[in-house]
Amino acid sequence: MSNEMNRVKEILKEKGYRLTPQRRSTLEVILENKGRHMSTEEIYNSVKKMCPEIGLATVYRTVLLFEDLGILYKHNFDDGKNRYEMSQADEDHHHHHLICLKCGQVIEVEEDLLDVLENKIQEKHHFNIIDHNVKFFGYCEKCRQ
Repeated sequence: MSNEMNRVKEILKEKGYRLTPQRRSTLEVILENKGRHMSTEEIYNSVKKMCPEIGLATVYRTVLLFEDLGILYKHNFDDGKNRYEMSQADEDHHHHHLICLKCGQVIEVEEDLLDVLENKIQEKHHFNIIDHNVKFFGYCEKCRQ
């Protein structure tokens, strides 16, 4: 069992939930597609290949549970769908994203270049910032050609 799978199993156990076969299958699909920012429908379509008997409502409930427990992080890239990715236990802030307006590709920007700005805002406005989320919209290298 992977470290991520063990981490999720522990989180579920702490909150009184089990890692059921349906939850495990959903989690496996998300882990196999790390970095893809899948919608619930995309997750369901992949899970259904492994578990043909699973229903869309079960996958929706699982995704919502994982989000509520902080296992998944929900993104809205203004394409009409919520998209999900695994949260990282060691991340203070969420990373940023570049979103191509033509093909919809999402590119993760791992560096957090806003620490200095965040500190200035906190000092100037006496505001305790917990997190921030930045999305850049434009055209990827392939679509610009």
